[in-house]
Amino acid sequence: MLVHVIDEARRRSCERLSLETGRMDFLLPARRLYESFGFVYCGSFGECRNAPNSVFMTKEFREVP
Repeated sequence: MLVHVIDEARRRSCERLSLETGRMDFLLPARRLYESFGFVYCGSFGECRNAPNSVFMTKEFREVP
């Protein structure tokens, strides 16, 4: 599913793909998965600002010359 979402973002020429996930320990494997696909931690966004149980990650897409 994650590969499909990333591929679709690229197909649509998105510059960035961001996600919100939980901070709880049982979600650590999910955060590690996102990291393995190039997502990095970032500040909050959208309606989730100041959500104490949330973690925010983003992946930027750059044009290859």
